[in-house]
Amino acid sequence: MYGEKTLVWPYPVLYGQAKEIDTDVLVVGGGIAGCWAAIAAAQKGVKVAILEKAATVRSGAGGAGCDHWGSVINGNPGCKLEPEEFVNAQLHGGGLNEWGNGIMSYIQAMESYETLLELEQMGGKIRDTGDEFKGAPFRDEQTRMLFAYDYENKWCARVWGTTFKPALYKECKRLGVQIFDRFMATSLLTEDGKCGARVVGATGMNVRTGEFITCRAKATILATARPSRIWSFSTDKHGLNITGGSPIAWKAGAEFTLLEKTSKVGGEPLSATHGSGSDRNTSYPCTMVDDDGNEIPWVDRSGNILETVEERSLPVAGQRFHVSNRAHTAFDILGPSPKPVGELLKTGNYTLPFWSDLPGMPDEERRVIWGVMVGEESKTKIVYELYKQNGFDPEKHQLQGYQYLNAAPYGLGPVGAGSYLSTITGGNVRNLGPGITGGLVIDWNLRTSMEGLYAAGDCLFASYGHAQAATAGRYAGRNAANYAKKAGSVPSVHERQIEEEKSRIYAPVARKSGIDWKELNNGLNKVMQVYCGDPKSGKLMNLGLKFLDDLKEEASQNLYANNPHKLGRTIEVLELITYAEAIVHASLARKCSNRYLDFYRTDYAELDPPEWHKYIVLKKSDDGVTSRKMELEFWGDFESNYAANNAR
Repeated sequence: MYGEKTLVWPYPVLYGQAKEIDTDVLVVGGGIAGCWAAIAAAQKGVKVAILEKAATVRSGAGGAGCDHWGSVINGNPGCKLEPEEFVNAQLHGGGLNEWGNGIMSYIQAMESYETLLELEQMGGKIRDTGDEFKGAPFRDEQTRMLFAYDYENKWCARVWGTTFKPALYKECKRLGVQIFDRFMATSLLTEDGKCGARVVGATGMNVRTGEFITCRAKATILATARPSRIWSFSTDKHGLNITGGSPIAWKAGAEFTLLEKTSKVGGEPLSATHGSGSDRNTSYPCTMVDDDGNEIPWVDRSGNILETVEERSLPVAGQRFHVSNRAHTAFDILGPSPKPVGELLKTGNYTLPFWSDLPGMPDEERRVIWGVMVGEESKTKIVYELYKQNGFDPEKHQLQGYQYLNAAPYGLGPVGAGSYLSTITGGNVRNLGPGITGGLVIDWNLRTSMEGLYAAGDCLFASYGHAQAATAGRYAGRNAANYAKKAGSVPSVHERQIEEEKSRIYAPVARKSGIDWKELNNGLNKVMQVYCGDPKSGKLMNLGLKFLDDLKEEASQNLYANNPHKLGRTIEVLELITYAEAIVHASLARKCSNRYLDFYRTDYAELDPPEWHKYIVLKKSDDGVTSRKMELEFWGDFESNYAANNAR
């Protein structure tokens, strides 16, 4: 056709060619958790390799930056809180209703500050070294660090996160970590090729060349994101969402929990958020105004109007500390917030859209919101750069408050598809907060249920955030290294398992035509929307399993890819189908409804009966999928378990 160009693939195509590596510790995923895991393991004197689907220097959700670093408790001279006090307040008073990940919350509270200090030694910027904010109420003069939300207790740092990932990458290189960029992991290798056996490495494929890689390792750390694109996706409206490495752990036989919490139609993005960060984190505590300039009142947790900007960042009388206002925060640690927009709109006195009134803020607050928070956060860094290039002046111009068009936190109805909070979590946020969704079950070593396999970052159950990924990676790296030192020689792998994996992943490029990966992804979305949407029923979900099985069968016969990039996307969708099956099995296994998990079944309508107030743990085996119940707070005593397992 006139005007069309023939696109030539710019890289050598190496289907069938393979490389093999032996290492002590293999890290799958080179994001924040993965880099920290590799660094911590290498510091223990073991040989380390990273498999990363993108480019490690900037890959992952935190690759472009971060503005907040939470749970800066232990060792922080400016913080008045104790780690266990903070964690218990989150688990019991923070809206988590005991469903959070106590192990990771405690590790983060114990190691967040020292992780920042170590990052600073690598070249990351964590404090106001130029005294730009000297004397500001959010600055700790002793450490010159900046803090957010609660200026009295100083538990959440404001940081220059755009400096972090390059510093971590440089440190990995300095320590001799082997980095295999553009290699996506496609499977975990197990002893004798058996499901549930010791993990002895992984396979992968280069998404530019198609080259195969076999990695033999004494210990493996999965440090990937949680999957997305299961209920909806669009390559036209925003960037392609993550798939994560959890499906390969599921196929290998690792235990997962809270997968039913992930099963929300509203838990995936249908549209992007533009122009600003959240007034509950990035822009906190900015004044909001409506389109006519009317100021939106800020209120404390009891609904009392706050008269000054300073009051928005301090606990109220009788409150030990507070966190920013989020939909999941319970009353005792609920922070100040703008008055619910639903109430305001009902009066007829306010006009959409609403705006973050940067010019109306005190100078130091305006500069820290715009220059540090918006400018250093991964999801708003591009906004900061583009707005600056086009003449945006925070002393004159306002940021449109798209957050106020969201739902549940402001009384406009349930959180649904397209809301900002649901786009970043992979799961519904109404009760449990950002990221509190399904993932791998781990112990106090951050070891999964499979020997030789450790995990860190968003692939863990109920884990979320930059600081949690960093502290988890650092902790898991130490423990995996100690295990590798005692494991003897690099284990052998099962050749049949490798050959079967090669046959599986290269099948789409052996065909001349067939189903494109986008078509298959849309088919998956439709099945999950109809058969594992809201509300749920056993009959619907069992039909969903049948249709997912049909999808796999159709895919095995007809999937087609004509270059390594498309082959990588094709393999991703196959893994998403696998993970979708796990989610449906988890939803079938919870035979009750649960308002804390925002999980409702028409055939089991009773809300959270005592016998079901437990985690549902599932795993795949050669005999199918099995499930068990696990007590909440299975982690036991925080102090003694951390002391016994932190692998210093």
